[in-house]
Amino acid sequence: MYSSFYAAAQGAIGQQSRMDVISNNLANINNYGYKPKTGYFQDLMYYNLNNWEGDETKIQAGTGIVLEKADTNFAPSGYDITERDYDFAIVQNGFFMMRNPVTNEITYTRNGRFSLSQRGDEFYLINDAENLVLDRNQNPIRLVGDDLTGRELEALPGIFDFAIKNGMLNVGDNEYAPVEKNGDPILQEEEPLQGALESPGTDLSTELVRMIESQRAYSYALKMVQTSDEVVQTVNSLRG
Repeated sequence: MYSSFYAAAQGAIGQQSRMDVISNNLANINNYGYKPKTGYFQDLMYYNLNNWEGDETKIQAGTGIVLEKADTNFAPSGYDITERDYDFAIVQNGFFMMRNPVTNEITYTRNGRFSLSQRGDEFYLINDAENLVLDRNQNPIRLVGDDLTGRELEALPGIFDFAIKNGMLNVGDNEYAPVEKNGDPILQEEEPLQGALESPGTDLSTELVRMIESQRAYSYALKMVQTSDEVVQTVNSLRG
């Protein structure tokens, strides 16, 4: 009796979590280099009905679902030409490597919308979070030359990839940090496309369809909660 109530409540919670993932994708639909996430559900424990303990039966009851993970799709998504000197796009796979100037923490991003920052007498290439952009030798990229108007970047941003990208941590600002299973970064031979930015990977029609699915599933789960509650009230009234 109560299992249907809890299974329905767990389903509503799971759909709300999925809606959070979809909402985040839609909120970043105009952010260059953004990679959308997809939520995946997992069934919770099932148990047999009308049978001896330990025996399998075709009649089973479950305890609902849970949002197990939200995987990021890092596939390339095309690019837009901007003609800005400090915009870079990755055409194939991989990431730009960033370094926090304070903590020296290394993060990765596909958003190549960079700018210059003066540090002392030098100008360095940074991203919107003010992290240093690194070249293929993992060194910060400086502006070199005799005068500011005639200076050029001493190197192009390096592109690094991982053998396994599943499970990378989203640390905010469209940046990711690898975990142990991702392994070490692998330098790619490809050079970034200068004067372009990678288009956002979010597909509006796909996200809207998923949103409608989650809204319908959420409303059905709440209806099931209401029905289960009415059944319990009816049984209790009969007992009285």
